[in-house]
This record gives sequence, C-alpha cells and structure tokens, in this order.
Amino acid sequence: QVQLVESGGGLVQAGGSLRLSCAAAERIFSYHGMGWFRQGPGKEREFVAGINWSGDYTIYADSVKGRFTIYRDNAANTLHLQMNSLQPEDTAVYYCASHERTSAYSRDYEYNYWGQGTQVTVSS
Repeated sequence: QVQLVESGGGLVQAGGSLRLSCAAAERIFSYHGMGWFRQGPGKEREFVAGINWSGDYTIYADSVKGRFTIYRDNAANTLHLQMNSLQPEDTAVYYCASHERTSAYSRDYEYNYWGQGTQVTVSS
C-alpha cells in the first residue's frame, strides 16, 4: 500500500529551480512531522529539510539553507520542497518521509514512512 508518493523531479540547469511534491495518505500526514532526504550517486542518504505538523517550524541542512524551502498543505495532505539556485551537487534521488510525532527531526531513524523517491539532476 503506497503511503507517500513524490513528484516534480527532473533535469534542470545550474541556477534553476524545481518544486518537489509529496502526496501522503491522511493517516500518516495529519499531525505528523515530515521531512525530505536525498541520496546522491555514491553517497549516503542525507537530511535536507524537516517540518513540524502545523508547518510553523522548519529545519534545514546547512548545504541548502537559503536556497530550499519546505512547506506543507495540510488541507491537501501534501508536502512540498521548493528548490532554488540548484547546483550540480544537489543531484540526487529525493525522498519524502513521515514520522509519528508532531515535531521536526533531522535523523532518518526518526522516520517511519518513506516514499519511493524522485530523481533530481542538475547539469552544469
């Protein structure tokens, strides 16, 4: 049973923008913190951004601060990641994740549900 479905990935030139979306089943979205992670080629999975259940508290990896924005639409059970000023080092598969508490977390072991991922490729 699919719980989280990402979309919006693609190929973009350096300096460009993309918006990722994650459609979630209501039972793992409502009152749950959410996050985005990524895994680049030959790299371990890393935290990108997290958001609490209400959307008024967010956390970011240093590498994306000021460029990426995480936000959520609770009425639509959808999580988003707006990515601006993309660089080749942002190339990765991006994963949406959910956990069963209300806060924002940065460690992947805190998360219970994961999407299949969407590929983002940034060309130089």
